[in-house]
Amino acid sequence: MKRTAPGGAALELLVHGVGGATPEKMLNDPRTVRITGDETAAVFRRAEDVAADSAPDPGDDRGRAAPVPEAYVWSNLTSGNGTRALWLLLLPFMVVNLAHWMRPAAAHERTRAVRFYGLLVRLAALSLTVLLVAAACEVALDLTAWQCAGTHACAERHSWLGFLSPTLSDGGWWSLPGRRLALAALVPTALVGLLWYLSHRTWRAYESQEPLDRTPEPENGPGHTALGRPGFWYGRRLVARLRAAHTAAGLLTVAAAIGTAAARQDRRPGGPALLDALGWLLEASLVTGALVTAWVVCRRGRSERRLDRRLDAHLVHRLPSAALVLLALTLVYAGWDRPGWTSEGRLPGDATFGGLAIAQGALVIALAIVARALHHCPQNTARPGERCALHGLGGPAVAMLACALGGVMSGGVSQQVSDWLDGTGTFLDGPPVLLTWQASVIPVLLVVLLVLCAVLGRQTLLLTRAEQDKVISEYGVAPGDPARTRRIARARAMATLTDRAPLLVAVTSTATLLLGAGAVVGAFSTGKTPVRAGETAQPFVHGAAQTVQALGSWLIGLGFILFVTWGRRAYKDASARRTIGILWDVGTFWPRAAHPFAPPCYAERAVPDLTWRMASWTRATGGRLVISGHSQGSVLAAAAAWQLKPSDRKRVALLTYGSPIERLYGRWFPAHFGPEALDALHQDIDCWRNLYRPTDPIGGPVRLSGDDCGPQVDREPLADPLAYGRTEAHPLPTPVLGHSDYQADPAFAEERELLLARLRPEVPVQRA
Repeated sequence: MKRTAPGGAALELLVHGVGGATPEKMLNDPRTVRITGDETAAVFRRAEDVAADSAPDPGDDRGRAAPVPEAYVWSNLTSGNGTRALWLLLLPFMVVNLAHWMRPAAAHERTRAVRFYGLLVRLAALSLTVLLVAAACEVALDLTAWQCAGTHACAERHSWLGFLSPTLSDGGWWSLPGRRLALAALVPTALVGLLWYLSHRTWRAYESQEPLDRTPEPENGPGHTALGRPGFWYGRRLVARLRAAHTAAGLLTVAAAIGTAAARQDRRPGGPALLDALGWLLEASLVTGALVTAWVVCRRGRSERRLDRRLDAHLVHRLPSAALVLLALTLVYAGWDRPGWTSEGRLPGDATFGGLAIAQGALVIALAIVARALHHCPQNTARPGERCALHGLGGPAVAMLACALGGVMSGGVSQQVSDWLDGTGTFLDGPPVLLTWQASVIPVLLVVLLVLCAVLGRQTLLLTRAEQDKVISEYGVAPGDPARTRRIARARAMATLTDRAPLLVAVTSTATLLLGAGAVVGAFSTGKTPVRAGETAQPFVHGAAQTVQALGSWLIGLGFILFVTWGRRAYKDASARRTIGILWDVGTFWPRAAHPFAPPCYAERAVPDLTWRMASWTRATGGRLVISGHSQGSVLAAAAAWQLKPSDRKRVALLTYGSPIERLYGRWFPAHFGPEALDALHQDIDCWRNLYRPTDPIGGPVRLSGDDCGPQVDREPLADPLAYGRTEAHPLPTPVLGHSDYQADPAFAEERELLLARLRPEVPVQRA
């Protein structure tokens, strides 16, 4: 039996943006009450609204005509407690995960190409895990246990390594090279365990939150987007599989670093036959484990068309366990007594970093070829080319940046530990030659970026001068206050830098690819560091090599210090942690489809929260609901609207302000936020209005025209500031707001009232 809601109950659901906000500020009331949710994310109301509600259920607003504001606060999903400072270590993983979602839009007949694109990104993500663990092995096994502990002068300088030194410990039990390596292997193994723990803990808190279960909708329309699939925000099964595979890959990397060194010693002429046979068997087992791990990563992608509640328990538990057992057997094998085995030079396996660099470069190039084949920009706009960042090559470019970040972090740690262990540079051979070459190209890359920044700065300056005339014309204040005019014009010009981000990413990724290729060629062709390779060259070349190598090492050291300092501050300071949270707000919106060790996807909790709240309220009251989202909150609001049933979607109006939904997401993630998908959302919900300012560096227009489904989405750009000088309405100077305080503009209340008036007040609902 059905009835109608009397009086047309109305609800405004507010969703804040990046950086977070308090419920008191969002509701403009110091007294707020949490009505549903927990300490991580919750919905709040003003205390007076809760007190005035006579219904036992605080979500039941039958009989109330005035719109009731509610605030959904989700900032703790990205800031949280101090342990989230460790997420800084996961930055390359987060970036490569973004590359998965940046693929161009494709027609249904390109399904194989879409799957191949995802496969290439997952392989690139796997290489980053191996690179990180290999860097930990380089520090703990090669530099510390093999080189420093095996060198009398270095071990004497660092007394805590005395029990590992053959000379200082008088041939102690731990002084054998294999046993030193086995003991040092605890460091990279602990790192793998930490990554597994962080991923498993966040997996239980985020990916295990079930969204609203519903029947899948047909996907044969031009505006189809995967964001509307029932299982899109439920990646529990895939993350568990990838976590098992990446954990096994990390453990196998540690085993390979130790086992290959011992096996190489056993293959020398006259070596023990039994150990030689065991070495071959061990290496065959490692290769088999690596192939199985790669097969797990390649075999299956995401399952989004339904809620996939299954878990591959046999795989999730057995694969890491088998890798751990193989690592333990490798440690026993390496620790066997081998008379005459001494540690000289670098630990065998220098080619590992070169092989990883070549593999990553090949994956990025292949990814670019597939992305170019998939590229499809809509042709129904006035300027079609501007809708897709880098003409569909945004994903490969970002994947290249992720690999570069991983290389810089790995090389930086290795270089700093080497300098700390061997301050004079005379005791140790140091890290692999390739890492030194990669550090040496950093100054060249910075010069390229400085030139680009200078060009962009000049363009911004010219645009500022051009905007001054527009400001005077729009406000009608000729000649006006030159300082005030310049300030407004500069804010507008600086806001346009966001639209030039594709150029910055393109130049950086291209330069990184070319310079990285040059570093690999230089390292493999000479086998020496840039300084030693240039000793026989012209004095100018030798001097340039000395300069870039020294400057690169210094820059890496500076970056390492800043990284540690920032992480330490974020661990202790909640405000600094919230600043880091802004980065995660943008980077962790998407599910972990490529890398399980990336920071968790907060939207897998936030989107179901919003969907459940909107669906339950509209069904219980049959009233009007306006969901208004600021900045990143507008993206969450749109994603939640896509998850509603079609009947519920028609009862909802969307109000966005300062929204990056087209300016950033539509251009960088065209497969999911392209113009067809946004146009379909405009048609599915009752109405949509968008507010933006020319001074906003993040928000922008949605660029959808009005038709039968409602008026035009975009309102005319809001004036910022509201008044040029002092007026009766603004007796004091008004600030340039940019991206903040949209609710202070009278247009906000006006558009909200228009949306509420458009929504039908009488909608049939189910009996409670």
